[in-house]
Amino acid sequence: MKKYLILFALALPLSLWAQYLLPNEEVIYSFETKNGKRMTLVKDKKDEYIQYRFGNKSRVEMEFPSERTKDSWKKFKYNSYYRGGGKQNAAMSLNYLTFTNNDYQYQLYKTYQAEDESYTTGVTVKDAKGKEADIDGIYKSIKGCLCRLDDSNLIVKEDTGL
Repeated sequence: MKKYLILFALALPLSLWAQYLLPNEEVIYSFETKNGKRMTLVKDKKDEYIQYRFGNKSRVEMEFPSERTKDSWKKFKYNSYYRGGGKQNAAMSLNYLTFTNNDYQYQLYKTYQAEDESYTTGVTVKDAKGKEADIDGIYKSIKGCLCRLDDSNLIVKEDTGL
């Protein structure tokens, strides 16, 4: 009986996070935040849609876009920049995904800077007046990679001059 309780206790967190991934989906990128939330970017396994999900363990608080259609890909903009060469060349890897929902701009990010060996991930939310809030992610909790979008022809690529 004790074994079953232990298995149940271990499986419960997985089942709570299960709502973030439907059977026909795969994770592009996800992480836990420092305030106990979860961000998950998923896509249909046949590339029928892409969707951002954010919330706590018990429920998804936000899904964008709400409709799961092929047009969802057009609602996101992706950009990245890579420079190798180690610390002496200030190597870096920058990945950003942006979208707008109800007059708020969301930017998912994953960065690496060789100069100070810093790694960051999170979501920056900006309101219509330009006020920003940063939701820090826990880098060690990352699953997947925003870089998977580099090779996608479905998502809008944005050149921000990096």
